[in-house]
Amino acid sequence: MALLALVTFSNVLVRYFTNESFAWTEEFSVFLMIVLALVAGSASVARNRQIRIEYFADSGPLSRQKALARFGALMMALLFALIAVLSVRTVYDDFQYGETSPGIGVPQWWYTMWLPILSCAISLRALGLFIRRGKQP
Repeated sequence: MALLALVTFSNVLVRYFTNESFAWTEEFSVFLMIVLALVAGSASVARNRQIRIEYFADSGPLSRQKALARFGALMMALLFALIAVLSVRTVYDDFQYGETSPGIGVPQWWYTMWLPILSCAISLRALGLFIRRGKQP
């Protein structure tokens, strides 16, 4: 977050004083926002703080609440595992065809490789949540 603020603020200062803009800042800022969102998503899964409808999740008998919590964790694990598997193809295509980023011309796979990595992390954390929910009385 600090790096994102620093990059954006430096671009604002340069644009204000020189009427020019760094070409790479938008590209890098978007990358940092995506990584930040995925890391925050991973942290929310680990802490069981993801969005849910509390009327359904926290009402009814404890066995139903536990079953819904485990079902939600399993579906989240499957979703992010699917995202990881499908995004590997994107990384492979970027690598194979030598795609470069539009702003600074670095290989595009430098950016896209983080999607499957962080999606795997979220999926593993969701599996951990599924296991922890199963051990609760």
